[in-house]
Amino acid sequence: MKYSVVIPLYNKRAYILRAVESVLAQQPQPIGQRPDVELIVVDDGSTDDSYAIASQRLAGLKNCQVIHKENGGVGSARNIGIAAAKGEYICLLDADDWWEPTFLNRMEQLIGDYPDAAVYASGFYLVKNGHRRVAPIGVPPGFERGYINYCQVYARTLCMPVSSSSSVILKTAITDVGGFKEHLTLGEDFDLWIRLALKYKIAFENRPLSNYFQDVPVGQRATRRLHPPASHMLWNLDYLEEEEKRNADLKYLLDRLRCGGLFRYYLSDKYHHDAMTLLEKVDWSNQPTAVFKKYHSPRWLERSKYRLMKAASNLKQMLIRLKIEM
Repeated sequence: MKYSVVIPLYNKRAYILRAVESVLAQQPQPIGQRPDVELIVVDDGSTDDSYAIASQRLAGLKNCQVIHKENGGVGSARNIGIAAAKGEYICLLDADDWWEPTFLNRMEQLIGDYPDAAVYASGFYLVKNGHRRVAPIGVPPGFERGYINYCQVYARTLCMPVSSSSSVILKTAITDVGGFKEHLTLGEDFDLWIRLALKYKIAFENRPLSNYFQDVPVGQRATRRLHPPASHMLWNLDYLEEEEKRNADLKYLLDRLRCGGLFRYYLSDKYHHDAMTLLEKVDWSNQPTAVFKKYHSPRWLERSKYRLMKAASNLKQMLIRLKIEM
């Protein structure tokens, strides 16, 4: 077995069949005719009928299975799927995302052309309000495919060059770095990517071959709520402290992520002190003036500006939805 596709599933009844069908329809041969591919759906204790829908669709199909477990989070579901996988390479696909028909074929070519890598990834589409746009991944102009410096590429646009739904990873590499940290509820994917990137080569194809769905209900979006520091990846990167001191690319990326990801925590009363502790690590001389100002202006002023921006954004989204419905 060469490829194992692992789909973590939790209350995604409206989307799971789209994800599954995109795997089954991979070209040049559908999965049922490709003995080198298996599909594993891991139901993480769904409370809707996601498990029944996935089980019914995959029943009787060769090299396809649905594993049911108690709810433990996406990291736990992925780890269980990876442990059960027989493939040399792990393909991670979220239940509300989907692949283009040629994803596996193009990734197989990338593996053949860049055999020294352990992580392979492609560009992807961002799908929002029914429209697709190519994710602004920060590869250099004219870059088509090849090895990349993960930290440099990510830091340019803060759009992850490796995402769960657009990556193929050597299974031994995942197990070597310890898999997903199951206590993390936000950024558990980045935490794995950075551990892999600091130890292994990454090959990237600058072509959108998967679809990252951003229209899931607000209540299901992990990024829309504040996560306790104990389960947020930004507060759990102490193991990178020494590497950050000697690796300028890593330092710059982490500082950009801190400045971009901590602002709502900085504005809140509950997590303000926790945010300030992390912000002390930032080298402000490398940050844009606008970013410096928003963290050094009166907090009440920044709160007011943020609320106005949020209200305007919510109004814009409501108008877009109304237009789509009409």
